[in-house]
Amino acid sequence: MKGLCTVLAATSVVLATGCQAKEPPTQVVYRFDDHRFLELKGWGCEGELWYTDTLRGIHTRPVSQFYRIFTKKFVHPSERYIAIPTWDDPGTIISKDYGKTWSPQFFSVGPNEPDGTNQPSYEDIISFTVVNDQGFLQTKHRLYMSSKPFEDPRILPGGPGIAYTVDDGMGNKVSGKLDPRSPGWAWGMVYMTKQGLEGSTQQLKANWQDLPDSVPDVKGYTGWEHMQCNMDAGK
Repeated sequence: MKGLCTVLAATSVVLATGCQAKEPPTQVVYRFDDHRFLELKGWGCEGELWYTDTLRGIHTRPVSQFYRIFTKKFVHPSERYIAIPTWDDPGTIISKDYGKTWSPQFFSVGPNEPDGTNQPSYEDIISFTVVNDQGFLQTKHRLYMSSKPFEDPRILPGGPGIAYTVDDGMGNKVSGKLDPRSPGWAWGMVYMTKQGLEGSTQQLKANWQDLPDSVPDVKGYTGWEHMQCNMDAGK
């Protein structure tokens, strides 16, 4: 009887070992340069997204599950400000500290699109470029961008604020003030078009002024221009 129990126990160990789930594959899906890259851990090109900067010793997880790669042109030489796009969504996940921490990006409220909506469809996206700590989302209709990478000193704590007088659209003048106690959007976190900027108090801030009309030229870029993923990895 004792021998039978030993055989059964050994068989159970073999069966348990054979039924253990395989570890999901991890593959590099994007390279920014020679020391920064994105890895996707998961089956069928869907799962966790990891960011690594070997030069700064940074290894973080911007997305914990269900991430799928961005399929449009993607050029990203910027290092401090990082914006990672995803599949079937115009939004991104953003870091402003070299990839140490991450937060979701938003689109401004207002008529950014010709039809009056505030954000583009994924199908209309042509490219996404992040250069000089500023993001540029080119679509078939408009150019979306983040603010310049700084806060207007007038709305920082202790600043004087920004007083303004605008036309309310009905011929009346309306006065107000952007106060340091409620300065509005932080730099780099909101994307909007120049058309959406018109009529917004954000245009009063220095970091939303003198914006380009087209995506800036990127020279000397050594990273990838598209994400890539092997659907059969790990099989």
